[in-house]
Amino acid sequence: MSDGQQNHQPRIMAVVNQKGGVGKTTTAVNLATALAACGKKVLIIDLDPQGNASTGLGLEAAQRETGAYEVLIDGASLKDATQPTIVPNMWIVPTTPDLAGAEIELIDLDRREYRLKDALAADPLLYDFVLIDCPPSLSLLTLNAMVAADCVLVPLQCEFYALEGLSQLIKTVERVRQNLNPVLEIQGVVLTMYDKRSSLNEQVAADVRAYFGDKVYETAIPRNVRIAEAPSYGKPALLYDIRCAGSQAYIHLASELLRREQGQAGKSLKVA
Repeated sequence: MSDGQQNHQPRIMAVVNQKGGVGKTTTAVNLATALAACGKKVLIIDLDPQGNASTGLGLEAAQRETGAYEVLIDGASLKDATQPTIVPNMWIVPTTPDLAGAEIELIDLDRREYRLKDALAADPLLYDFVLIDCPPSLSLLTLNAMVAADCVLVPLQCEFYALEGLSQLIKTVERVRQNLNPVLEIQGVVLTMYDKRSSLNEQVAADVRAYFGDKVYETAIPRNVRIAEAPSYGKPALLYDIRCAGSQAYIHLASELLRREQGQAGKSLKVA
């Protein structure tokens, strides 16, 4: 392995929203799949105790003996916890319900906010992107993701309460940047469950764009039955039905993200 490969850090993105049911895991899994389809090497880290990203990629419970819990709590190496997925160019660090207990166990550990960052920094990461699927809370698990990440990607459901709670998320990002990770920034906001026939959806989208400006992606992810069905088959939507509107939207989102990310280098693991 060359020095260039060893010194290379992928772009690390935490997919975060403390509200549940906003399409966070769906976005993490399908965006990662679309990036992999573009020829990028992608690692997805399932940091949500519900383990939906692991389930949505077809991993049975027996395949998850070493995962995020073992990395954070037991000091297992990221390499030992990583396994290939059914998607070419895409790997996963899976999770199990044990991760729910990690919140309490982390409190007593040294460098409790840095456990994931330390694990990522310990081994060469031969990926282009690392996407971390966070739990729907601003918890120690989410904090570990933000400390390790270059940036935060926020899926936002087009609903009346969409902007509620976002101010808390923005304050948390700012606090992490000031105290724990000086490079952390909001990379973008992705509108999810969008229905252009709904005047309320249109109004929410306009409000979000007025608030966040060009941080909001042009591509909005529509409400789509095929996206909802795909996880029950253990497949990303792009493998389940690439022609459906939801899959096409994630392909457009990936190409938009790649345009934004052109020339960006990962640096979160290099800062003290």
